[in-house]
Amino acid sequence: MAERRMFTQKIVDSDAFLDMPLSTQSLYFHLNMRADDDGFINNPKKIQRMIGASDDDLKLLIAKRFVLAFENGVVVIKHWRMHNLLRKDRYNPTQYIEQRETLLLKDNGSYTEKTSEQSCNQLATTWQPDGNQLATQERIGEESIVKESIGEGNEDEFCKHVADLFNSLCPSLPPVKNLTKIRKNKILKLLNTFSNDIDDYKILFAKVEKSDFLKGENNRKWSASFDWLIEDQNITKVIEGNYDNKPKQKKNSRYDFDAFERMAFDRVNAVNVKGNPELEKEAEELKKMLQETY
Repeated sequence: MAERRMFTQKIVDSDAFLDMPLSTQSLYFHLNMRADDDGFINNPKKIQRMIGASDDDLKLLIAKRFVLAFENGVVVIKHWRMHNLLRKDRYNPTQYIEQRETLLLKDNGSYTEKTSEQSCNQLATTWQPDGNQLATQERIGEESIVKESIGEGNEDEFCKHVADLFNSLCPSLPPVKNLTKIRKNKILKLLNTFSNDIDDYKILFAKVEKSDFLKGENNRKWSASFDWLIEDQNITKVIEGNYDNKPKQKKNSRYDFDAFERMAFDRVNAVNVKGNPELEKEAEELKKMLQETY
């Protein structure tokens, strides 16, 4: 593994990066310095503790998609190949082959999760470093990044693409029928605050459609809308899993009480309750509580 790492200013000078707390930025730099030659890190929690960063710092990097996380705790730097291009004779492939095979390496050098329609061969054909020379920094310039996501001078088409994706991937929510100027401006703002990668929006909308809460299964019968979703703070909540479905707890039977409830049940049915007004009142309240609970 190489001991020198590089960073492109197109990422670390972006508003999305600089808007994060300094502790979060510091964690990002330390993760980059300790990543393998494909950008994978197997001990992000250890690095986080070592530099005094918090869990929220790591969660924010994941929510903002500066790093991509896997179920086994391994993370990968999303823009790794934009930061670093190693000579082929110095490149050591990652040992996290299974995680690497779930990713697609885009033309602009950023990783993104594969969709079910994308072939595994797409990744393999572009993964190895090209030749023995370091590529120039111009290939990761702002122009190539923007062209990859929205196309030069094609902002309206990108906005329409985002709206069409929402309508397609979130059929349970009210569709976007009119792409107003206000909506376009909010979408374009997300290019800096959320992502300029259209695949990230696919992941976001798919996550929304899986959420029962966002589809109206809540006490208020409230459901999310496109306008609510394109607010940056709401995107962060969705990505961080605030609206993920919680495991449904099996309702206890009438006699499956914990220690407190068992004591209350015994007190309600105690022989000495009758004839004692205070205990009778307490018993009725406990019965009502138990009936509501069970």
